Amino acid sequence: MTKQDGRANIIAGELNKQFKHQQVAYFLGEQETPTDIRGFVSTGSTILDLAVANKPNGGLAVGRITEINGLEGSGKSLIGAHALADTQRQGGVAVYIDTESAVSEEFLRAIGVDTKQMLYVHIDTVEDIFDTIETIVTKIRESNKDKLVTILVDSLAAASTKIEMDADFDKDGYATHKAIIISKAMRKVTQLMARQKVCLIFTNQLRQKLGVMFGDPWTTSGGKALPFHASTRIRLKNVGQIKDTKKNTIGIKIRAQVIKNRLGPPLRTADFSLYFDNGIDDFGSWLDVLKAHKLVKQSGAWYTLKTSANEEIRFQSKDFEKKIKEVDGLKDELYQMICDACILTYNSKELGIDDVETTDEGLDEL
Repeated sequence: MTKQDGRANIIAGELNKQFKHQQVAYFLGEQETPTDIRGFVSTGSTILDLAVANKPNGGLAVGRITEINGLEGSGKSLIGAHALADTQRQGGVAVYIDTESAVSEEFLRAIGVDTKQMLYVHIDTVEDIFDTIETIVTKIRESNKDKLVTILVDSLAAASTKIEMDADFDKDGYATHKAIIISKAMRKVTQLMARQKVCLIFTNQLRQKLGVMFGDPWTTSGGKALPFHASTRIRLKNVGQIKDTKKNTIGIKIRAQVIKNRLGPPLRTADFSLYFDNGIDDFGSWLDVLKAHKLVKQSGAWYTLKTSANEEIRFQSKDFEKKIKEVDGLKDELYQMICDACILTYNSKELGIDDVETTDEGLDEL
């Protein structure tokens, strides 16, 4: 160990003695810290999972706060419901906090949520939302410290406050109390999530800024606290309809943009299709990515894929999912191809001792 490392250890030890109730000084990469990701929960879209986590088998980070925003009918509740379904598949506890009174039990079951095992909480106010979050985490941790918990708050925009609920319907000036409450709560909840194996997801509604001619014309309800404290913010947009042969609308096309990301590179997008009867068409977006990166050849309605064993596989788009399930090892190989195409590799420099300018100034008094 170098002289510099030894003195850094001394500083860390002194800081941890000063704050006896908790450890505050760490060496990143050598021990678990509150910033470590404790796992991931899938959004239901492989491409969106990669865009958020920038690593294989990623998704929404456990131990962090995620905001999913968009206009009405853009799939916000759907993404949250897919996260609850994946939590249950991992053996975790799924919690649905509903402020909109608009949950469809049939649709939740259609996308894989076990509604009999999901905890459903119906509350009205922002104060009760954060009290409920704290109670749920505390009670679950009393019995199991390592159990995965995903809490979906759907939505923050629909939640009122106790002051607002007690008032009448007249205009009451600047309604800033909701933003103040959320700001105070976020300062507490962020630290609670960082030390627990909890994935906290908020859905939020977009509002249009009046008089904006340049820049982003959209904002979200509840002030700036949630955008500031959220590690990941995903904005969803409805970009088209999907119709059957009888011209009936059976789904929509969604574009998700990661507008803020503390897990990987921001401003990445993922396109996928949502069908009203069974949720996200994940494999359909796989084919779109393979085409965009020229990993498959298209000739008319037929696609040709060359595997690592130099075997050519021909298929049509309607048979793509069936082909993946029929050919052994094809799913894993295609997933690796997509990861190689979508994951950004950071250009990091490994510093040796000769690259670090050490100094004793200011440390001799320790």
